[in-house]
Amino acid sequence: MDQFRIHGGKALRGGVEAAGSKNATLPILAASLLADAPCRLTRVPNLRDTETFLTLLGEFGLRVERPVPREVVIDTSGAKTGVAPYDLVRTMRASVMVLGPLVTRFGKAQVSLPGGCAIGARPIDQHLKGLEAMGAEISLEDGYIEVKAKRLKGARISFDMVTVTGTKNLMMAASLAKGVTVLENAALEPEVSCLADLINQMGGCVSGAGTSIIEIEGVDRLGGYEVEVPPDRIEVGTFMIAGAITRGDVTIHRCVPEHVRSLTLRLRDAGLEVTEGNDWVKVLANGPLRPVNIKTAAYPGFPTDLQAQFMVLMTLAKGSCAITETIFENRFMHAAEIIRMGAKVVTEGRTAHLDGVKELTGAHVMATDLRASASLVLAGLAAKGDTIVRRVYHIDRGYERIEERLRTLGAEIERVSE
Repeated sequence: MDQFRIHGGKALRGGVEAAGSKNATLPILAASLLADAPCRLTRVPNLRDTETFLTLLGEFGLRVERPVPREVVIDTSGAKTGVAPYDLVRTMRASVMVLGPLVTRFGKAQVSLPGGCAIGARPIDQHLKGLEAMGAEISLEDGYIEVKAKRLKGARISFDMVTVTGTKNLMMAASLAKGVTVLENAALEPEVSCLADLINQMGGCVSGAGTSIIEIEGVDRLGGYEVEVPPDRIEVGTFMIAGAITRGDVTIHRCVPEHVRSLTLRLRDAGLEVTEGNDWVKVLANGPLRPVNIKTAAYPGFPTDLQAQFMVLMTLAKGSCAITETIFENRFMHAAEIIRMGAKVVTEGRTAHLDGVKELTGAHVMATDLRASASLVLAGLAAKGDTIVRRVYHIDRGYERIEERLRTLGAEIERVSE
């Protein structure tokens, strides 16, 4: 098992290019199940989760080729319904996004229930509620959800809560349904708009993406697509915080500054100098770090996927602040690890109270989930002395070669066998 060895205390300087978005790639791959022609993706991040999803597509007769690095071509001619097995679904909850495409195109889908999640409950009841409203018959047996429908029918569906994956799943299901489907209280995330644009490119009819009401008029068929995966806004934010926490000067290229605007505003409040252009954002640390309270929220609010990283930054602020997590009920597991590095953090329910310290010190720490692992790497980069981050397979799910890219900015970090 691999781990990271980090010698901290060095300011990061220079530029790095944003990789393709994991959270955009996975629904794009799922949409290939809707297509009756070949599909082609470029700027595909080389991640554990993308590999898992490509393996999953093979379960449904799709053939994947890779002509060049970060390019995927999918032959959909052999597409068929089938079973999304537990061994794949349990490693990546986004696998449930095959449910909508399979049932709307083939009339039947069987997907394993995802099981538990380290950071909290992620129920799929809103997905099933929507499919049922569209006329699907749903049953549960031996841990598998089976959904059947001769042809889904358009319906008006109001989500009880904002669900990003549910919005994507039902948007794909509605794309081949008979009639018009309206999704109310839909997610606003850029990845939702990306998927809507993709469906329209395939010959679908989706309007309103990026607002809370999305309308989908079903069509009889969808063709293939060619698409470049958009930049990963969570990775961009992580590199921005890396520049801030090391008191450095870091520019992230090939990104969409608007997608990280909520972080930009908080960093400026904290005393960082943040400038941006059409496709780049720069963070410069040139003054004292001020404490800033944050509360996570659905886009365009502060993303839960940057909460752990921002918390580590705030451990070094001059003063006290509070961080409230509203999305997941168990997303402070990194707090215990950074306390071992000298941070002063007290958690009470969904709020963490921080008192800034002068410095963090290196320690052996253990990652518990994807974003927690990123926060521990950031802590190690800022800490005095050496830090060992264990279980880095978590970070490989969402960050491509992060240690190599941090080294281009001057970080002293290496991947070693445990």
